[in-house]
Amino acid sequence: MEDPQVPELNHDNNRDDATREQHELDQVQDAAEMNEVVPVVPKKRKPIWREWLEALAFAFIGVLILKTFFFEPFAIPSDSMEKSLLAGDYVVVNKLAYGARIPMTPLSIPFSHQDVLGLKAYTTWFTLPYMRVPGYSDVKRNDIIVFNFPAEEEFPIEGHTAEHPPDHKTHFIKRCIGLPGDTLQLVDGEVMINGKAVESPSLAMFGYTIKIDSAKRDSLNLDQIGMARESYQGRNMMISVSMMKLTADSIRRLPFVISVDRELSKSGAHDDQLHPRNEIFPWNLDQYGPLIVPKEGMTVSLHPDTLSLYEDIIVNYEHHKLEVIGDSVYIDDKLTKNYTFTMNYYFVMGDNRHYSMDSRYWGFVPEDHIVGRASLILFSYDKKEGGVRWGRMFSAIQ
Repeated sequence: MEDPQVPELNHDNNRDDATREQHELDQVQDAAEMNEVVPVVPKKRKPIWREWLEALAFAFIGVLILKTFFFEPFAIPSDSMEKSLLAGDYVVVNKLAYGARIPMTPLSIPFSHQDVLGLKAYTTWFTLPYMRVPGYSDVKRNDIIVFNFPAEEEFPIEGHTAEHPPDHKTHFIKRCIGLPGDTLQLVDGEVMINGKAVESPSLAMFGYTIKIDSAKRDSLNLDQIGMARESYQGRNMMISVSMMKLTADSIRRLPFVISVDRELSKSGAHDDQLHPRNEIFPWNLDQYGPLIVPKEGMTVSLHPDTLSLYEDIIVNYEHHKLEVIGDSVYIDDKLTKNYTFTMNYYFVMGDNRHYSMDSRYWGFVPEDHIVGRASLILFSYDKKEGGVRWGRMFSAIQ
């Protein structure tokens, strides 16, 4: 009797089924993981003080860049530019026009100029040579420019001598009259450039003497004219005042006014306070020159008698050693008869022609001292009367 046959189990098929089932389970698990929502952990918020600190830092940097390379406000301290600019005006200086000057002493305390709490606001152990970002305009005649006062050591502003690098000298504002290469001259107070008369700015002021009968003194409103000096000549009163030509013409037509005469220094009368302070050049405020304004690359002859015209440039602005022995001129210990300028220079004057400390007194403005062009009166405050001059705010500078 044969034994019954027991069917054999197919182990390979069972193994395949198990693998397939495991694969299906893995797919289901993967799908579940893909659909699973992962919770988002919220970012930790910065402290309020840090947010304010970062905002202030960005604002500080932005304002510093704006002040250094674009625009900067300045206050007008004196009457030397009257009537164009008045003491108490706050003007905006456009640094883009001529190109912003790269700071020559970059290690300085921001928003300071010369001193902070009696200490220098800058250090000179690291300095940069004169460089300027390209601008869209050259300095033009009659531009009102802001510059660092080049002769501050010789003419101290606050009564004490202080040496500062060019970009930390006191700021001045004047009108540019002479450009590089010009031959400038004043004849009876009128500007001549290269032998031709140049029209004065419409708001320029000159010295006049008003002669009236002393009994009619109260008929003339001196408060509207400005600061005046009074003297007497017999029964007549002589009033010395600085005013515009148009104002002088109006006063001249008044019935009680005897005369209105322009105050002029005589030709040949030497004023030893004026540049170059040399009797060889008998110049004064109204009779001045002719004088050549130096231009980069221009060569001039040097002689002991005429050296005073350009001595400040050679020594103080272009930093050469200068020595005169007898009739010989030595520059950097070398005998020379000529000198070639390495920078452009400008001749500036105030619009209040008889009450302005300008190039007639101290010479030329070097190119590397120029800050920018005054473009706009932002605000104006009358310190004498104690009120805001509303009509001058946001007005363009002529």
